[in-house]
Amino acid sequence: MPSFKKYRVEDSKFRLASIDPADAPFLEGDEQAQQERLDHLAGELDELQNLLHAEGRRKVLLVLQGMDTSGKDGTIRWVFSRTSPLGVRVTAYKAPNDDERARDFLWRCHANVPRSGEIMVWNRSHYEDVLVPWVEGWIDRDEVRRRYAQIRDFERLLTETGTVVVKCMLHISKKVQRERLQARVDDPGKRWKFQRSDLDVRKKWSDYQQAYEQALGATSSKNAPWHVIPADSKHHRNLMIAQLLVKTLRGMKLALPPADSSLDGLVVE
Repeated sequence: MPSFKKYRVEDSKFRLASIDPADAPFLEGDEQAQQERLDHLAGELDELQNLLHAEGRRKVLLVLQGMDTSGKDGTIRWVFSRTSPLGVRVTAYKAPNDDERARDFLWRCHANVPRSGEIMVWNRSHYEDVLVPWVEGWIDRDEVRRRYAQIRDFERLLTETGTVVVKCMLHISKKVQRERLQARVDDPGKRWKFQRSDLDVRKKWSDYQQAYEQALGATSSKNAPWHVIPADSKHHRNLMIAQLLVKTLRGMKLALPPADSSLDGLVVE
């Protein structure tokens, strides 16, 4: 299996340009072989989630961040295609509403952390409340530093109370984003996904790349590291995240609770 080391953010000196969005080390064989591999991983993920649920002590939080069209929805659809919906919850974060803005920026996220035995997936996350305000000029550098410090404390709280945090930045090229946005415009069946505001954000591509680089370097920690996922290839994106999740859950050494010996010999009539 290819190594994740190259794609794990180790310190504040990380540069996003060091990762090629077209990298595809986890792709092997033809498209059919890749799909079979993804199906196998999705099945194993279901088995591991069942153990997580049975153990009932720990939980997993998967954070998905990335530019528009990087594939957050597609990742969730394919990686969890075999997983019982009883053990996985998904929350998608959009611009905060009035009620959310009236509270601290982490309030809406803390309300959606995973329960014991559960995998929680965040489609966008608490990072939106730093990335967007910074690029749009709504907060200054001091506030950015404060919020990233608060995020580090928040994630430390989660990890110290039994949550395994997996953070993935879906890294696509500007060229591939253009192709995917154009595909949405050209296909009436997908046009509902397109918003004109996507073009306004695209104009600030370089600003957002720098903001992501800052976020990754400031908040990747030993207990809650960031992984940059080359995502120009949808198959590669899905395979890499599925493999990362399986690797993470295996590393937790999940086990069924001790069997109730009082049931030995019981005959159900």
